[in-house]
Amino acid sequence: MAKRRKTQIVVVGGGAAGLGLVRKLGARYSRDTHDIILIEKNRTHVWKPLLHEVAAGALDANADEVGYGGHAARWNYRFFNGSLERIDRERQMVVTSPLIDEDGEVVVDRHEIRYDWLVLALGGVSNDFGIEGVREHAMFLESRRQADRFRRRLLNACLRLNETRQHDDSTATLPICIVGGGATGVELSAELVSSAKALRSYGLEVFDDSAVKVTLLEAGPRLVPALPEDVSEKVEDQLRALGVEVRTDTMVTKVTPGRVEMQDGRAIEAKLLLWATGVRGDHALSEMSDLELSDQGRIVVEPTLRTPADPRIFAIGDCCHCVLEDGEPPVPPRAQSAQQMGDHMVAQLHRAQRGEPLTPFVYRDRGALVSLSRFTAMGSLMGNLVGGRMAIEGRVARFAYMSLYRLHIISVHGWRRGLVHIFSHEVNKVTRPALKLH
Repeated sequence: MAKRRKTQIVVVGGGAAGLGLVRKLGARYSRDTHDIILIEKNRTHVWKPLLHEVAAGALDANADEVGYGGHAARWNYRFFNGSLERIDRERQMVVTSPLIDEDGEVVVDRHEIRYDWLVLALGGVSNDFGIEGVREHAMFLESRRQADRFRRRLLNACLRLNETRQHDDSTATLPICIVGGGATGVELSAELVSSAKALRSYGLEVFDDSAVKVTLLEAGPRLVPALPEDVSEKVEDQLRALGVEVRTDTMVTKVTPGRVEMQDGRAIEAKLLLWATGVRGDHALSEMSDLELSDQGRIVVEPTLRTPADPRIFAIGDCCHCVLEDGEPPVPPRAQSAQQMGDHMVAQLHRAQRGEPLTPFVYRDRGALVSLSRFTAMGSLMGNLVGGRMAIEGRVARFAYMSLYRLHIISVHGWRRGLVHIFSHEVNKVTRPALKLH
C-alpha cells in the first residue's frame, strides 16, 4: 500500500502571529499526518514591541529571545532558516533565497519547499513615504539586528560626547531625533531619557544626562492616535516633563547625514536618527508573487484571512490588509491583532482541510498602552471587562502593559512553559544590570 503523503502547512515569518501559529499547529497535529514548516530569515525571535528597550539598552535580548530551532524541536514543527524569494502558485512551491553569512559566503542555497497550505506572516516595515534620504540615512526598529545597531551607536555617541565635554567643549550635546509619534517613537524617547540618566552608574562618572537632547517629531496633530485624546495629551505632557522636545504637526521632507529638514523650512541636527512612522508591507512583496496588494503594499485578504486569488494562501499580521466590513478601516497592524489572527488561523486551517466553510476573523480591540520607561505607563482598556473604555495610568497601566508581554510568552510557549519563562524573566530583572551596554 502506498504511503499517504503528509499535509504540508508552511508558515512564512516567525513574528507574533507566525510563531504562535506554528506552536499551536505543532501541538494539534501528529508528525505522521502533518508537516508544519516555519520559514524565517532570523534564528531567534524577540517580541517586536520590546525592540525599543533593546535599542536603549534597557533589555538584554539574549535573555528574552526565543531560538527557533529549539522551539521547533519542542513543539513538533520544522524550522527552515531562509527568506522568501518567490511564490510559485501553479506548482504550490515557495522559493527561498540563498542564506549568506557576514563574509558573503553561502550558508544555505536556494530552496524550493512544497506546500498544501501557505500562511504568510511576513510582518511589515517602517513606512518612509518615499521621503528623500530616509532609507539611506535613518535607522529603523524592525528587527533585533537593527535594535542592537542603534544601541551600539548610542553608546559610542555618549562616549564621544563625554570625551568632548571633558577636554574640548563643555557645552557639547548629543542631538537624537525620532520621527514618528506612535507607540515606538514615544516609548523609545522615554527609554533614552532613562538610559542617559543611568549612564553615570555605568562607567561615565562625569556624564551629564542633560546633554542628550531627544526630539520627537510627529506629522499628525497628536501623539499615539490609538489612544483617547485626553490620554494622548498626558503622554505628551509627561514626555515634555522628562525633557523630550515634542513637535506635532511637523512633516519631514528630507533627510541628509546628520540633518532633518521639515516642511516649514526649519531643520534640526541629529547625530542619531530613528524612523518610526507607521507600518507598510515589505517593498519586495510585489516581486515575490502576483497576489493583490493594497496601496500600502500589504497583501489583500478576505475577512476569512484567505487571499482572493488563491484559496490555499492566507496572510496574517502586519503584512495583511484585511477589511472586515465595507466602509470600515482595515484591521490595524498591531501586536494584538497579529496574535488574534494567529489564533484564528488554527481552526481556520482545520476547516479548510476538511472542506468546511471558513469563518470570518473577528478583531477585538482591547485598547492601547504605552510605557514611558521606569517613569510611568498610560493607556486605555476596552471590552466587557471594563464596560467600554477606561483610561489607566501608573502602576495599573504598568501591570496591564506587562500582561501583554506575558500573554505573548504563553502564546509562544504554552501555559506550563510560559509560566516558567515569566518567572525566569522576573528573576532576571533583579539579577541583571539595568543597562546592557555591550
